Formats: sequence, structure tokens, C-alpha cells
Amino acid sequence: MTDTDEDRTDALFHALSDRTRRDIMRRVLAGEHSVSVLAAKYDMSFAAVQKHVAVLERAGLLTKRRSGREQLASGDVTAVRAVSDLLTELEQVWRGRIARIDELIATESPSKD
Repeated sequence: MTDTDEDRTDALFHALSDRTRRDIMRRVLAGEHSVSVLAAKYDMSFAAVQKHVAVLERAGLLTKRRSGREQLASGDVTAVRAVSDLLTELEQVWRGRIARIDELIATESPSKD
């Protein structure tokens, strides 16, 4: 992986590390929502929700567009699939490591006759 890929991966996982941002993603993947409607769903200020949306947008997980005075947020399914692919890749690495450990244990264990 290049540094750029690593930076993108860091941004994706950072964005998804917060419970509120994960909930926002669930909502905007189900359909487009205005940021003000999203903000009404949480016990925090509008500015705080805007910051969460901005983190998700910087990570490329959602996009915003203007419609009059409203900012409408939509989830980017392709970006979410990229996160899924990254997790699958990590899972394969760890499964390989565990399999290798199992092999080492099996070859070092004394045989029982």
C-alpha cells in the first residue's frame, strides 16, 4: 500500500470509529437526509452534527449537495464497499497468521503414541 492508500484507510476507519458517525452513515445510506434533519435526531448541537458529517465527507463516505438553503447528505455505497474490502483483506491476513501458528504448534507438539 502506498502512503496515500494508508492515509485513506486511516481516514475511513477514523470516520467510522465514532458511534454517532456510524449512525449517520446508516441513515444516509438508507436515503438522502438534510443535515438539519439529521441534527434533530441527536442530543447534540447542530454544529456538532455538522462536524460529524464533515468527517464522513472528508473520508469520502458521504457526499453533500445544496438544495436551496439545505445541505443534503447521501451515503456513498462504493466507499462503504471499499471499507468492507479492507476488512476482508485484514481478515484474510489474520486467518493466514492463525493458520501458520496452528501449523507451528502442530509440528512442535510432542506426538502421543
